Amino acid sequence: MGIVYKNVIKIFFGLLVILITSNCTKKKEVIIPKNNNSQFSKNLKADKHGLSNISCILKTTHGDMVIKFYPREAPQSVPRILELISMGFYNGLKFHRVIPNFIIQTGDPTGKGDGGSGQKLKAEFNQIPHIKGTIALARGRDIDSADSQIYIALTALPHLDGKNTVIGQVVSGLDILNKITKDDEIISFSMKEK
Repeated sequence: MGIVYKNVIKIFFGLLVILITSNCTKKKEVIIPKNNNSQFSKNLKADKHGLSNISCILKTTHGDMVIKFYPREAPQSVPRILELISMGFYNGLKFHRVIPNFIIQTGDPTGKGDGGSGQKLKAEFNQIPHIKGTIALARGRDIDSADSQIYIALTALPHLDGKNTVIGQVVSGLDILNKITKDDEIISFSMKEK
């Protein structure tokens, strides 16, 4: 009995050490923000309207939209979205949610509305109003649940002001917005060359 008891104790403590070590590692991964050293955090500048010096082109089957961002109003969210754009994350994704006279939404690799890039973003609610072409981060009930999903307002939506992180604005190609239909794919979302 004594030898069996000692072996059981050794196995128990061995498993306990493995469990504690793996939990500590997981906690470190969650605590360390992935985008703190993003090249976009350092290089983003804004004009007198608060819009970024960097613009992106969202290519669809209906035409192209040019988008600029609000780096001062969303200093953590904008660099993360630009990082995803530079990685080609949005290329080929569908507009999984299209509600006429309200919004079009994309950014979910599963196409079902419940997926993302795997990195939650802390809310950066701001005072930028929702007008036609405003881009904001979609989120769940938790205010810090936004990830890679973005929506674009099809009209003024004052009831959403201050409730989601507004990150950008369509500055060219507003006429394309109302042509987007459910499951239309993004051909590409990329940085505009200067």
